[in-house]
Amino acid sequence: MADRFAAALQENDVILADGATGTNLFNMGLQSGDAPELWNTDEPAKIKNLYQGWIDAGSDLFLTNTFGGNASRLKLHDSQSRVGELNRVGAELGRELADKSERNILVAGSIGPTGDIMEPVGDLSHALAVEMFHEQADALKEGGVDVLWLETISAPEEFKAAAEAASLAGVPWVGTMSFDTAGRTMMGVTSTEMAHLVEGLPTPPMAYGANCGTGAADILRTTLGFSAAGFDRPIISKGNAGIPKYVDGSIHYDGTPELMADYAVMARDAGATIIGGCCGTMPVHIEKMREALDTRPRGDRPALEQVVEAMGPFSSETDGTETSGCGDAQCGSTRRGRRGRRRG
Repeated sequence: MADRFAAALQENDVILADGATGTNLFNMGLQSGDAPELWNTDEPAKIKNLYQGWIDAGSDLFLTNTFGGNASRLKLHDSQSRVGELNRVGAELGRELADKSERNILVAGSIGPTGDIMEPVGDLSHALAVEMFHEQADALKEGGVDVLWLETISAPEEFKAAAEAASLAGVPWVGTMSFDTAGRTMMGVTSTEMAHLVEGLPTPPMAYGANCGTGAADILRTTLGFSAAGFDRPIISKGNAGIPKYVDGSIHYDGTPELMADYAVMARDAGATIIGGCCGTMPVHIEKMREALDTRPRGDRPALEQVVEAMGPFSSETDGTETSGCGDAQCGSTRRGRRGRRRG
C-alpha cells in the first residue's frame, strides 16, 4: 500500500488527480440532500462509471466516494452503523477498476470533515474525532486504498485527530485544507501555518496542500504560500473549476477546460506535485489538464501578478502570509461567496 503511493511520488514529476465527485454524481441523478456514500451499495454501477471516467480522462489517482463516510455525517441519514460497509465497498469498487487498468492507477480513500466543531469551541472531543476517523480509515484500508486522502478540513485540531487516526490504522495519508475565507481556512489557518503544522505532526502526511476554496487564482496563491514555507514535502493543489454561479436555478462553475489546463500548468510551476480539480471539474477538464501537463514545458515559479493575469483577480487583498497585500490592481475588492462544506 505505502509502496505504491511512495513509488508514484518518486517516479512521476507530477501526479494528476481527479475532479469533482458531487458535481458528477448530481449529473447522474443524485438529489440534493442525499448521501452520495449510499450509492456505493445502492448504485454501484454509477460509482464505477464515476471512477472510470477519471481513468479514461487521464488521471493517475482518483478519490473514493466516501467524503462524508464518517459516523457523524452518516447519522444525518440514519446510516451511522454502516460506516464500515460503505467505506469498504466504495474502496473496493475503485480498487477493482484500478487493477484492471493498463496504467498504474492509485486509489485514494476520501475522508472529509466530521461536520462538527471541535473542543474548546465546539463539543467534539479529540478522542471521539480520532475514533470516527479511525473507523473510516480501517474500512478504507480493508477496501484496498493506496493512501488515505483527508480533505476540506478547516480546523488544525481536526487535522491532528485525522492524522492520529491514520497512524493507528497504519495507512499512509495525505491531507488538504480548504482556504476559502480571505485566503485562510474558515478557522483562520494560513498556508504558512498549515505547512508548519504538517511538519510538526508525529506522523506527518506524505503530501499536503489545498482543495476547493474560491477559484483558481486563490488556490494558486495558497500553493505559492506552501512553496515559500521552504519544506520539501510534496504539495497538493486541487482547485475548483472556476467560480460557482446560479444559472436557471442551479449552480454552474465558469471554469472552462482551457482555463483548468492553464491552472494545472501554473500549479505545477508554483510547486505542486499532485494536481487535480475540485467542485465543478468534469472529465473533460481533466483531459485538457492531462494534455497540458504532458506537452507544456515546466516554467519558472509564477509571480502573483502572473497568476492574476492568467486566472483573474484574487477574492481578497491578502491571504495572511504577506504584509503588503497584492495591490488594488490585482485583488478583488470583495470576497466571493463561500460554498458549502461538502466537496462537489
